[in-house]
Amino acid sequence: MPEAVTIFLEQLESWILALAASAWVYPAMFGFATIDGFFPPLPSESVVITLTVSAHATGTPWLPAILVMAALGAWCGDQIAYSIGKAVGTERIPFLRTARGRRAVVWARRALLHRGASLILAARYIPVGRVAVNMTAGAVGYPRRRFMAYAAIAAATWAVYSMLIGLAAASWLGHNTLLAMGVGVLAGILLGVVVDQVVQRLTRRKMAEAEAAELAAEEAERAAAAAAADQEPCPEPCTAEAAAGRESA
Repeated sequence: MPEAVTIFLEQLESWILALAASAWVYPAMFGFATIDGFFPPLPSESVVITLTVSAHATGTPWLPAILVMAALGAWCGDQIAYSIGKAVGTERIPFLRTARGRRAVVWARRALLHRGASLILAARYIPVGRVAVNMTAGAVGYPRRRFMAYAAIAAATWAVYSMLIGLAAASWLGHNTLLAMGVGVLAGILLGVVVDQVVQRLTRRKMAEAEAAELAAEEAERAAAAAAADQEPCPEPCTAEAAAGRESA
């Protein structure tokens, strides 16, 4: 299976380079970014990085247009993922039924309740994580307009981030275009893994603090209710024995 994926990515890279000088590269970039929003095996970050390195080396394609198409496609893909989650939930999505997918959904469901904005923004940099978060947002009824606004910010920053990785790789290894592409793609994957780990740790800590605060509030409410019950006046007719019984209880 890993060999098949490697062969597919190599063929994809060759096809992207052949397409780079064509006007079709811009709608293709939009399509890659859109599909990646709900089908993470298609690596749109790799496409952005590869095209950025190609533009640095050959002058084509035009990077501002690639940036816009990547951001628009990413935003549209996130909306599709939200709609899928709202329509069918996350249980029927095959890659979210794997062990990793289920963990991502559980994490996303809990985190959305406490830190929805930061989670949506950070998850855009995590291939499987963003799909889990966006579909879960739809499944749990996260406000659509708020989601659209956060997804727009996330898509724009993600496109810039991916392009900066490509530019850094091209500047460092400009003498070898293919090597620069490989290093850039690898750097994008590794940074995604790092972001994933950082976000999960921060989210777990924040959720633990929120749960502790909720438990403390519930304990305080129960204590207040018990104290109020002890101070209730004895109903009529009230005898000394009944009052003594209440006090002893």
